[in-house]
Amino acid sequence: MELFNHTWDLLAQKRRTKEEEDEMLYSAYASRYHWGVIGRPLHRSIGEWQISRVYAVLGRAEPAAHHGHRALEIALRGRLAPFYVAYGHEALARAAAIAGQKSVRETEIRRATRLATRIRSKDDRRMLLEDLATIR
Repeated sequence: MELFNHTWDLLAQKRRTKEEEDEMLYSAYASRYHWGVIGRPLHRSIGEWQISRVYAVLGRAEPAAHHGHRALEIALRGRLAPFYVAYGHEALARAAAIAGQKSVRETEIRRATRLATRIRSKDDRRMLLEDLATIR
């Protein structure tokens, strides 16, 4: 959990040094590794999503898409709640935006938005919709 939170703290920074960017990526991978050993599909999906987000922030579309696909695949295979499936689509939309794939971006945003209607928690639904609104 500490590694996940540390990665998130680095993601939240407005500016990062090259060393902090590397640390952010390594921290995300370390977090995912540990959750892969002791976690459930939920944790593995979240870990893949976080790695995808780090790559998106770094402007690296291909690995962002790879880990977005993994997050979605794990969420679907694990029959996770719509929130986690929707965030798999959010990751793919973000990766597509970086790659300049407008139609893929829009398709993934639509898929995530449809799933948002099935998210019971108003706070979780709001967070997802706010994140989707940041994808350009």
